[in-house]
Amino acid sequence: MSSTPAAYNIPNLLTYGRILAVPMIVLCFFLEGKLQSSDFARWAALGIFVVASLTDFLDGYLARIWNQTSNIGRMLDPIADKLLISVCLLLMAADTEQTIAGWSLWAAIIILCREILVSGLREYLAALKVSVPVTQIAKWKTTVQMLALGFLLAGPAGDKVLPYTTQIGISLLWVAAILTIYTGYDYFRAGLKHMVD
Repeated sequence: MSSTPAAYNIPNLLTYGRILAVPMIVLCFFLEGKLQSSDFARWAALGIFVVASLTDFLDGYLARIWNQTSNIGRMLDPIADKLLISVCLLLMAADTEQTIAGWSLWAAIIILCREILVSGLREYLAALKVSVPVTQIAKWKTTVQMLALGFLLAGPAGDKVLPYTTQIGISLLWVAAILTIYTGYDYFRAGLKHMVD
C-alpha cells in the first residue's frame, strides 16, 4: 500500500467518490429532463446519498489506521462534505414537493451560511498556519445533518413506507441547525484571537 501515490490511496478514492456522488444525486431528480421528485428519483438519490455518507466516515478512519493521511485528503474531505450537504439542501428546497419550505428554509439557510463562514475562517487561519481541530460536537452535527438529509431525500416516497418520514427529516434538520449555530460560534471563538491584529 505504501507504494501507491498519496493521491490514489483508498481513503482519497473514497473522497473522490463522494464528490462524484453529488452530480449523480442531482441527475436522479432530472431523469425526465426537468426537476421532478418521483418515488424512483427519491429512492435512487437516497441510495447514492447513503453510500456517499458512509464514505465520509470510512475515508478518515482508513486514512488513520493505515497511516495514509495526505494533504489532498485533508483539503478535499471537508469540501466533499460541504458539496454533498449543500446540494442536497438546495435540491430539497427546489423540488416539486417542496420538501424544505416555509420556516424550515431558515434551518437550511443557517446550515449553508455556517458552512461558508467556517470555510472562510479555516482558509484564513490556514494562511496563518493555525489549525482549528474538529470537535466531537461538530462530528455529531455532521451525523445529524446526514440523517436529516437521508429522511428528506426519501420524503413523500418514504412517507408511504414509514409515516412521518418527512417530518422526522425536518425535525432533525432543525436539530442540525441548532448544533450548527453552536459549533459555528465555537469555531469563531477559537479563531477570534487570531483575527484581531
